[in-house]
Formats: sequence, structure tokens, C-alpha cells
Amino acid sequence: MQRKLVSDGSLPAEVVDAAIISPGMIDLQVNGAIGHEVRDRPADVDAISTWLPNTGVSAWLPTIVTADEALYSRVFQAWSEIDVAVGAMPLGLHLEGPFLSAARKGAHQLRYIEAATDALFDSWLEQESIALVTLAPEREGGHRRIRHLVERGVVVSLGHTDATSEQFREGVDLGATKATHLFNAMSPVHHRDPGAMVAAMLDDRLSAGIIPDGVHAHPDMIRLAIRTKGVDRMIVVSDMMTATGLGPGTYALSGQSVRVDNISARLEDGTLAGSILTMDEAIRNLVEWGEVTPAQALHMATTVPARVLRDTTRGEIVPGRRADLTLWNDDLTVSETLIGGRRFPTREGA
Repeated sequence: MQRKLVSDGSLPAEVVDAAIISPGMIDLQVNGAIGHEVRDRPADVDAISTWLPNTGVSAWLPTIVTADEALYSRVFQAWSEIDVAVGAMPLGLHLEGPFLSAARKGAHQLRYIEAATDALFDSWLEQESIALVTLAPEREGGHRRIRHLVERGVVVSLGHTDATSEQFREGVDLGATKATHLFNAMSPVHHRDPGAMVAAMLDDRLSAGIIPDGVHAHPDMIRLAIRTKGVDRMIVVSDMMTATGLGPGTYALSGQSVRVDNISARLEDGTLAGSILTMDEAIRNLVEWGEVTPAQALHMATTVPARVLRDTTRGEIVPGRRADLTLWNDDLTVSETLIGGRRFPTREGA
């Protein structure tokens, strides 16, 4: 049974000794965690869902990085077997690729980007499990893809893009409402060619994701983005990968070897391959960097992602919303997460 928030002074209540209560956090970009990669095995998604409440996350988008066409059909088939009741709720798939810029591919495999077909995209339009798609608007067929996805109610996020500022704005004109990991895998800033980064920061129709681990972007760049767009249009994401919650070592991302140290995950050539950041760590980093208050940092991890997903059941503590809550200690560590009213105390060492 899913519980909702109500306002009734006559109901018995338990006093919870916590410094802060926030809406449950919503992570729009999770590639894997605790040794499990988001692919075509329901058990991997279930394991991540079970673990995420330890980090204050109550809902998330399992994120599929660029892969061969056969994998996507298996992913869609596996979606119906996911257990949505074990922990943080999967709200739908985030397909990050393969319709990306080869020049800004990051850790995505070029062979799958180059092999992506219109037939693959058209098969997506039949799927109800897709919540968000990251694509490059300047790629051939990009405008058509944005239009069709928007018509289907799928959130379009512009990312891994080599677009000019004009091409980027054309994508927003067509209905894109989000930018994927601002500053990363985007055409860089030049004073005569501002590129995708500047377009993303200046366009108020768009919310931008950031990975505040201090590795993907310098804290000063995060401060610049927040000052430019404001906390109402910024989204905290983790972009976490398989090694998150474990430790240094060698792991896999979409069949590629990834070396993980204490702060980052990288391919053999040094390319960043997701992060080992958790959402609670992201909140602590943002507050420590001094640009935002805890309430503002949490707003970017709760209310804004819910709004981008057009989810009117989450993201705020008001009567009628789901009882998805995160309880925080004074030091901004997570004490407990409630999901649909069900309590998930943080496990020691998780």
C-alpha cells in the first residue's frame, strides 16, 4: 500500500529526531551501483533499487548507455519483470544514446553510435517504459527524433552534443526541456562561438543536470551555472556507475574496462566513465562549496527533477503527494528514507 501525505492534527504521530526532512531525492541518471550495471537483467535493477535508499534516493531512472540494437529489445522485455516495491522506485528508463555526437561521445562506444538506425529509434516509439532520452540535436534526423519523442510524452534531454548555440536552441524550440550533465560532453565555450554550454545556461526553457563531484566540473563552474540559471532550473544527478558503493578497482561499463580510484571512474585512456558519486554526497558537496543552502541543494535534487518528469506525485512535502521523504542528520548524512510511507533506515557501511 502506498501512503500519501495528509494534514490532520488528530492522527497519532511519531516524533522523529532529525535535523532536516526533505522530499525523497530523485536521481535521473544511474548507470549502476554496488557491482550491478543497468542492462537487461531485472535482478541488477532490483539490487540497485534496494540499495539507493541508503543515499536518500526514493525514485530513479535506470540509465542505459549506448549499446547494440539487440540489447535495447532485451531491456524493454525485462522492464516488466522489475520489482518496483523493493526500495527506490524506478520511474522509467533513461536512454543515454546512441543518437549522440561522435565528437562528444565520452565513454560511449563509437561503433554503436555510428551503427544506430532509424528503425531502432522507431521501435522505441512503441515502448511505454521510456521516460527520458538523451540525444544530440544536430545529428542527422535529430529534429525528427525530438518531435516524435515529445509527442509521445518522453522527456528529451540534449547532451553528448557538438551543437552550435543555434543548433542547441533549435532542439529546445522543438520541445527539449533538459540538458544532460552540463559542461561534460558538450561543445566548449568560445567568445565567438558560444556552443551548447552557453545556450544551455541562458535558455530559461531548459533545466540542466550537474554532477557535483568536483571531478566532472570544477566547483566554480557549478557556481557559475547556479548563478546563471538559478536553483529552479538546475538538477542534481549522480551519473553513478557500477563501482559506486564499493571501492577502487577495475569494473565494467557497457563492456569496457573502467579503472576506479577514490574520486573517479575512467576508461583506460583517461576518459571519465560515469561517477562514483552518491546523491547525499552531492548535496554535501554543494553546501560545502558555499553557493547554496541545504534547502536549495535539496530543491535541485527533489522538486526540479520531479517537475522535469512532469511527476505531480513527488518532489514536494504537501498534502496529497506520496510519502516519499528523506530524513537528514545535522551533518547532512542520511538517517532514513521513506518511500510510499515505508521506512528504509540507512544501513551502517552502506
